[in-house]
Amino acid sequence: MARALQRLSYDTSVGKWHPSSLALCEEAVAAARSIDPAETARANVLYQALDSCQRQLYMAGRRAEGLAMRAEMLAIGRAQAELSGDPVVKGLHEWAAGLSEEGRYAEAADAMTELVAAILPDGPASGGLAWSLLEWIAALHNAGRSSEALAAFETLVSMEAAEAANDRGPMACHLYSLIGYAQMLDTHGRGEQAVLARQEALALLAELADTGERKSWSGYQASFWAVLLTFSSAESDRPAPDGPRPPSGAAPMQWSPDAKRRYCNSLQALREEVDTLAARATEDPDQHLAELVRLHRVLTVRSAIYWENRTHLFAERVRSLFDDGVCLAGRLSQHDPADGTRTLARILIDRSTFHTAAREFGPALDDFRQALNCLGEVN
Repeated sequence: MARALQRLSYDTSVGKWHPSSLALCEEAVAAARSIDPAETARANVLYQALDSCQRQLYMAGRRAEGLAMRAEMLAIGRAQAELSGDPVVKGLHEWAAGLSEEGRYAEAADAMTELVAAILPDGPASGGLAWSLLEWIAALHNAGRSSEALAAFETLVSMEAAEAANDRGPMACHLYSLIGYAQMLDTHGRGEQAVLARQEALALLAELADTGERKSWSGYQASFWAVLLTFSSAESDRPAPDGPRPPSGAAPMQWSPDAKRRYCNSLQALREEVDTLAARATEDPDQHLAELVRLHRVLTVRSAIYWENRTHLFAERVRSLFDDGVCLAGRLSQHDPADGTRTLARILIDRSTFHTAAREFGPALDDFRQALNCLGEVN
């Protein structure tokens, strides 16, 4: 009965949720709860019913109830792990993501630390470790645990380097991890290490421009790029204090429905705000140009994440935004060389990674070299 109610909540023939999907999922949970506790299948059936229901609750904006169901899922997962001896606790990832969306970063960091500790010994063979590392890094960073975040980032970089060297992973993912690592090193005042990471990235990008990837990959590296792009813009993006925030370091498919909806719905308002600020910046650059560059970068990154998740032709949807961002940063660099030149370097690196995601390695290398020139790091 519980499983049948779950199936009824989504009409596969038309690809839409049933108008009463939430009620059906709540009924499925009630049916699962009524199963005799002695029944061995009860835990799995209840977990699946809770999972379906929490998703519907998030879609309805009933976040507290959705998070409570994730907590119950985690409790089931812990009980099952204790019985089976499996170190990986089912439901831990969903719980961490829910905490991150609520801004409860310290708890999210603890949850992701537990999850990564369980899956790290198995290495990257399953393909999910890199994504978990990204979420772990973001949670640690947001919780203010900078030393741990940098150590976790170093783990990711080392793993991606080994995967690329052994032709088990794209060189591009190694590149993105290096660039993200350098940016976080800069954020935490470790400039000398950041310079070394960028030099390593430059050598890798030069190889990509010369020979391309050593083998063909499925294309997931663009999603990897999009997630790491949010790291570079974190200092610029200032989410509204109310409402859900996308879980840092997570791919959009892992966001709750209402967090995703809120993020996507922000694009039009951001575009209008950028257009309004552009006119003011022309009249009074001292007052408005730096803020225009910041806000345009937020629009660019959010648009890139939105379109990368929707079409393999995402590059044409956002190319002009990256180009316009470089032009605006160039104006700021001329107007305020002290701060503007470093901002131009950051935005050139953004566009370099965009070109890489679009497999335009020559332009990516040109942008990266220009960025290093702005930073005074050209050999």
